Amino acid sequence: MVEDREKTRGRPGRKPLKDATSSSVQVLDRSLRLLELVAEGDGAVLSELAERSGMATSTVHRLLNSLAKHGMVAHDGETGAWTVGVKAFEIGTAYMRFRKLGTISRPFLKQLMGACGETANIAIEEDGDVVFISQVESHAPMRAFFRPGRRGPIHASGIGKAILSTWPDNRIEALLSGRSLERFTDKTRDSLSLLLADISEIRMRGWSIDDEEHTLGMRCVAAPIFDEYGEAVAGISVSGPAVRLPDNKIEAVGPLVLAAAKGLTKAMGGRSGPLLIDGASRA
Repeated sequence: MVEDREKTRGRPGRKPLKDATSSSVQVLDRSLRLLELVAEGDGAVLSELAERSGMATSTVHRLLNSLAKHGMVAHDGETGAWTVGVKAFEIGTAYMRFRKLGTISRPFLKQLMGACGETANIAIEEDGDVVFISQVESHAPMRAFFRPGRRGPIHASGIGKAILSTWPDNRIEALLSGRSLERFTDKTRDSLSLLLADISEIRMRGWSIDDEEHTLGMRCVAAPIFDEYGEAVAGISVSGPAVRLPDNKIEAVGPLVLAAAKGLTKAMGGRSGPLLIDGASRA
């Protein structure tokens, strides 16, 4: 009935949703193509980009302006040239850093797994979560497993807490404010006060412990990895069943994990950040 009325009044019916989706994908494809063309040289003017892309000048100008709003390209008002923007540089740098980390870390992971007999992991912090990027599994039948790309809660993770221990307390509070610290087990540090108390101990010790805080029966020891600016960008850990990682074993494994973290930091051209005192001032 509605459809007939619309036709009678000469009103076009709604376009299918897939048409809008196709259009959005086409815009994205064209934008990425332009970004590639801009990146190929030291700069290109609008007419050159239109010619090389085969798109209308007006379309190229509109897409470039949209990319510029997101920092992906930049425009030089004097020369008229479009160049790669700061945001694109940051993304490319992050890719190279973590690709480099995944490659360089392999010998350290293998050595750590061999020395401890438990699964060794590398993970990064991203948007308040921990993301695992590489692992060398233990040969034991019962072992920890984290597939690359898996995300985990930063407050209930050995690597997450190791990274947080390098941040001042006010930065941790800012990250977690408004968040609910999910309680996974009875041992989860599910309040900011409990988490900060734990982190204070980690700072004094040098490595963190996930004491069955995310998964009952599993423990983890971790230490932070730093970049060239002294910022913790990742962490390395050893994970395994609690029965194979009792307190005395944890005490022995901790220094090995810390040594691996320091070795990997050095291999990456990084440097350890200054110590935090009382979660605020740096020495």
